[in-house]
Amino acid sequence: MVSPGSPTSFDLAVVGGGSAGFAAATRGTELGARVALLEGGTLGGTCVNVGCVPSKTLLRAAEARHRRTHHGFAGVPSTDGRLDWGVVREEKDALVARLRQAKYADVLRGYPEITLIQQRAKLAPGGELTLADGQRIRAGKIVIATGSSPWAPPIQGLAEAGALDNASAMALPRLPESLIVIGGSAVGLELAQMFARLGVRVTMLEALSRILPGEDPAIGEALAEALGAEGLAIHPGLEVKQVARSAAGYVVAYREGRQEQEAVAEQLLLATGRRANTRGLGLESVQASVGAKDEILVNEFLQTGNPDIYAAGDVIGDPMFVYVAAYAGGVAADNALGSERRRYDLTAVPRVTFTDPAAASVGMSEAEALKQGLTPWVSRLSLEHVPRALAARDTRGFIKLVADPETRKLLGAQILAAEAGEMITEPALAIRFGLTIDDLTASFHPYLTLSEGIKLAAQAFEKDVRKLSCCAA
Repeated sequence: MVSPGSPTSFDLAVVGGGSAGFAAATRGTELGARVALLEGGTLGGTCVNVGCVPSKTLLRAAEARHRRTHHGFAGVPSTDGRLDWGVVREEKDALVARLRQAKYADVLRGYPEITLIQQRAKLAPGGELTLADGQRIRAGKIVIATGSSPWAPPIQGLAEAGALDNASAMALPRLPESLIVIGGSAVGLELAQMFARLGVRVTMLEALSRILPGEDPAIGEALAEALGAEGLAIHPGLEVKQVARSAAGYVVAYREGRQEQEAVAEQLLLATGRRANTRGLGLESVQASVGAKDEILVNEFLQTGNPDIYAAGDVIGDPMFVYVAAYAGGVAADNALGSERRRYDLTAVPRVTFTDPAAASVGMSEAEALKQGLTPWVSRLSLEHVPRALAARDTRGFIKLVADPETRKLLGAQILAAEAGEMITEPALAIRFGLTIDDLTASFHPYLTLSEGIKLAAQAFEKDVRKLSCCAA
């Protein structure tokens, strides 16, 4: 609630206490504003609480267990041990609590200009917001950053049967014997591999023709092969018809080609995307419109149909990445309060799926370049030509670069590798600043790093890397 003596009129009100909201609020104070930060749920938003942070720590735990019995080094004994899921889960929860405190609650203490109001709010005309307890505050400008939530498709029987989402799956009191995952994009793939490596029998169902359908086809095909080798049963290109509960847990009926099939498992995880949290905000009362997926419609300056109201983060739709949300929050605050307007620029946004091997991409794929009427120049380098991968006994994956043959500028990169997420920043910077493949090959890359593969892939446009000595220019 608004504490006694707190102001009820602010220069900026930010609705939502996640990454976008915090970025907007802190930037607002830097511009001299008195800011109200309104959050009716858990401070910190999706990433730190139920998204990036908990999932990545569980992925590393699963990888640690997997590596005990799966590695390429002769002479190193492979030993298995009993997993204590309760301890693993508790460590995940402890990390989440520490980061929520350090990166959100403690950060607020350094900004006395921000008043935290832990209530839900509804927009009203004239710059007013109505709080859950009936109190009202007023703000000259408003930034909406209410995030997104898991979305369930209209599958027959699903609402009655229920299912896990990413948050509840990571909070299970015990590991199930078996799991069906519906959805073959980043969240579904990461959690499917995690559970499989912890000893759960996993079946994945994907409606589109391949997993990771938004990425270069070669990425999805190679990743499916790698996951299949670990025992995951992956079924793309099907139609889920019905979900029901049974004595064994869940029964999912689906059509694969002309065949009617069933998958049975103890638990069901739904990973079919997210939708913006816009319902109940009162957007219709302030001339702010929403799109087909409930996302708030904004212009290139993140301004809604109401000139005093802006929106940022997942609530405006894809791409739903925490680093994009933080950037958008700052842009929205600048445009709401600053004298110079900033465009919301999504040039060279990298994407990472934290499977093992991981998938990362930025810029245009070969197919996207062709759709734009370009004749792309393509280099694809298998990791068997990267010394670091050979030393690690893990040559799964490849590096694919797409360039303009006339300007020699890099247009896109797609990587499948153990640490693809650590490698993608270099191509992202090259695309953003218009660098060429010659700039990449002329840069120093430490020997026996996976990032050296970027240089080798750039060299492979014109050279046969098999004929190069170590570190050859």
